[in-house]
Amino acid sequence: MQSSYLRILLLVISGATLSFPALSQTGPATGVPTSAAQPTTAHALRISSGDLIELGVFDTPELSGKLRVSAAGDITIPIAGAMHVSGMTAEEAASAIERRLVSGDILKDPHVSVFMSEYATQGVTVTGEVRNPGIYPLLGGHGIIDLISAAGGWTANAGKAVTLTHKDDPDHPEIVLLDTRPGSVAALVDVRPGDSIAVSRSGVVYVVGDVAKAGGFLIEGNERLTAMQALALAQGANRTAAENKSRILRKTTTGRLEIPLPLKQIVNGKVVDPLLEDGDILYVPSSTAKSATTRSVEAAIALTTGLIIYGRL
Repeated sequence: MQSSYLRILLLVISGATLSFPALSQTGPATGVPTSAAQPTTAHALRISSGDLIELGVFDTPELSGKLRVSAAGDITIPIAGAMHVSGMTAEEAASAIERRLVSGDILKDPHVSVFMSEYATQGVTVTGEVRNPGIYPLLGGHGIIDLISAAGGWTANAGKAVTLTHKDDPDHPEIVLLDTRPGSVAALVDVRPGDSIAVSRSGVVYVVGDVAKAGGFLIEGNERLTAMQALALAQGANRTAAENKSRILRKTTTGRLEIPLPLKQIVNGKVVDPLLEDGDILYVPSSTAKSATTRSVEAAIALTTGLIIYGRL
């Protein structure tokens, strides 16, 4: 292996780590870890507008059937008429219907069952970098990772940050950093019916040109990834590379910015190793080329199309 590559690896090891941090839960404004979450529990699913319930009255089929809850939260029971059930559990609704049938002199000793055929609003919305975004029912005590798995799992570009927004407190979302290791705190984050889960997209930096493994590498916004660390992930520059003619290509609001990157001087500690940003391209030209022309820079940018995006750092 090339000596320069070994020196790059030593810089990476001695510098900031790129390990996958343990999951933590942070507040939306400060980013400071909050107190430990309570264990995930099964929340009582309550009837709401738009739900479809299946009413069963023992030995009385004419009173049984499927009923849709109206916008006002009511159902219309044959003979017994309209009844408000929004906010009740299935068991509470069954007891209330029994009392209505008795008080209305419809049945003396009714036995009623209520089964929820379809929840219109009690599911959890999963969006962002997942394979199958959608609304998934929260039946039983399930956590964030369970629901992301139900949505097909996260995509290759998924970041570690997940935003959990509670239906009853939309102004105070929780930010959770994913960790799938056994005993993860993810299992303790409380997900409730009607909540929303949004999986963030990870930033990507590209390393192209005369390097051993050109590609895109994921980077989280709350982690530091320097030019030398990115080059190490690309397994270093080749022997034919013109390292001191390297540059960072950065897209700004005013156009593309080209930042000179003297790699050999950085390795020797004479120049500060710069931090990379989402979307940056680290371009290492070949010394065999006549010059690092604008045309070669445009070619480097074109190379990022279709590059392999390597997994989480």
